[in-house]
Amino acid sequence: MDSDGLELALVFLLAAVLAVPLFKRLGLGAILAYLATGVLLGPHELAVVRNPESVLAASEIGVVMLLFVIGLELSLPRLVLMRRPIFVVGGLQVLLSGAVLGGLALLAGLGWKAALVVGLGLALSSTAVGLQLLAERKELASDHGRLAFAILLFQDLAAIPLLAAIPLLGKAKGAGLEGADVLRALAVIAALVVGGRYLLRHLFRAIARADMPEVFTGAALLVVLGSAWLMQSAGLSAGLGAFLAGVLLAESEYRHELEAQIRPFEGLLLGLFFMAVGMGIDVQRVLAEPWLVAAGVALLLVVKSVLLFALGLRPGRLDVRGAWMLAGVLALGGEFAFVVFGEAAKAGLLEAATRDRLTAVVGLSMAATPLLLLLYARLLPVRAPREAQAYDAIPDRQPQVLVAGFGRFGQIVARLLRAQGIPFIAIDPDIEQVNLSRRIGTDQIYYGDPTRLALLRSAGAAQVKVFVVAINGVEASLRMVRLVRKHYPQARVFARARDRRHAWQLVDLGAHALRETYGSSLEMGREVLVALGMPPAQADDRVQRFRAWDESLLEQQRLLQDDEDALLQAARDARRELEELFAADAGQADAGAAAAVPAAQPQSQAEAAARGRE
Repeated sequence: MDSDGLELALVFLLAAVLAVPLFKRLGLGAILAYLATGVLLGPHELAVVRNPESVLAASEIGVVMLLFVIGLELSLPRLVLMRRPIFVVGGLQVLLSGAVLGGLALLAGLGWKAALVVGLGLALSSTAVGLQLLAERKELASDHGRLAFAILLFQDLAAIPLLAAIPLLGKAKGAGLEGADVLRALAVIAALVVGGRYLLRHLFRAIARADMPEVFTGAALLVVLGSAWLMQSAGLSAGLGAFLAGVLLAESEYRHELEAQIRPFEGLLLGLFFMAVGMGIDVQRVLAEPWLVAAGVALLLVVKSVLLFALGLRPGRLDVRGAWMLAGVLALGGEFAFVVFGEAAKAGLLEAATRDRLTAVVGLSMAATPLLLLLYARLLPVRAPREAQAYDAIPDRQPQVLVAGFGRFGQIVARLLRAQGIPFIAIDPDIEQVNLSRRIGTDQIYYGDPTRLALLRSAGAAQVKVFVVAINGVEASLRMVRLVRKHYPQARVFARARDRRHAWQLVDLGAHALRETYGSSLEMGREVLVALGMPPAQADDRVQRFRAWDESLLEQQRLLQDDEDALLQAARDARRELEELFAADAGQADAGAAAAVPAAQPQSQAEAAARGRE
């Protein structure tokens, strides 16, 4: 069977539907499921897919998208403050691991050039596996998670000169990186930075105005793949290009919508990537030399674990548990190693058998990492958090309140929250409203459809305590309340209701409904009563009593909303009750007036008599 689109789709669906739930039930995670399925269906076993190289090349788009999403979750100020862990800790990790592993390769009989390539190739860790494991464990924002990301980012940078140097070290002819290549790479980076900073927002604004979700999805994919292609065409890392594009858009109003659009593709293609890695593992080679391959895997994991643990403690400023968790995440080999060893074989630096052994070592280290991390997590107790790093001074903007809809209603709620210093995030599907709000300084508003679960997840809805649903449209409002009550039941929901029937539906869904004109109408009614001569205190009392009566009536009518006849009768009864609500007060007023008249009448008669006597 050729690895064409339909066959690949069927293979992937088989893994997703059968293997992933089984492995997750066993506590092994999705990555091991994909790797095991890839091994089983690859050319070395059942040979369902005979050409894993083409699958691997196509699925690397998943790694590109992963780096774009990671970039969206960072900001330029945070990235600048992370320069020390990136360049100091990341640089030391690559140099020390490369030196030790290269020395072991030299002792194994390889020439110094081949040993250098092997050492540096094995020093690189898998970005896809490491970040996916951290995401599954919800540890991307932890101290060791951030340091792991910084090291992986430096490794992506280090892979570029390594790949460029292979032709110079080998027998193949190559010019390496010349001055013109460097200038072209710098020009591409500058073009990407300028374009991402100034042009992409205009592009997304025009597409958002068209109000066509499928076109926005296409534009998001175009930005990710286009930035990756630009970097790759300049001889740089495709993932680095996507990451830069994500960082440049991290502060834009389209951040959460872009992440929501890219996430599904990223997840699917990453799964395919792990399967392709599994397909590349030659089980026959492992079985033919089990002790040699096992020793290679053990040496790789032990050497990198020890070095990462030491670097995590000192330059990385982690505690013991964090340093071991860092070692567990990054001790494996990386996907760049497959490319490095392949290029080294083409350049005559490695024999085919040696390349196959190294590929098997890297692939098996990826398979062993989830189990190793699971073991570390169970053996190492959780410690109290250490002193915050410098880049933690930049707030993550975790909102306590999510305001869906930023029209006249949502804006007033947001202004009150801002006055109290309460962090919130606002989402509105109207790009013009988003642009206007951002121009007047409301940076917490983002473009997108808040009735989509993917967008809510991207906006940090899991940490939100209160949802304020102020979007236009009864159906859209009800759809969002259903979504929130289902996926975030711990949060409270306050929703704007257009009328009484809408309020009944919202209450049925578990939301606290507020009729949009009700409060202002009562306030105006109070002012009218005062203008007609009623004392302000009495007007306040009448308004409060009317509010209590009407809210009680609203609940009574809600229970009858499905019975039209009963509802109409209740409305008629309510009208009579309303007329009688203040009847007692009116009676007391009339009685007071009647009592006042007889008291005055004798005085008038006495005065008349006096006048008569006069």
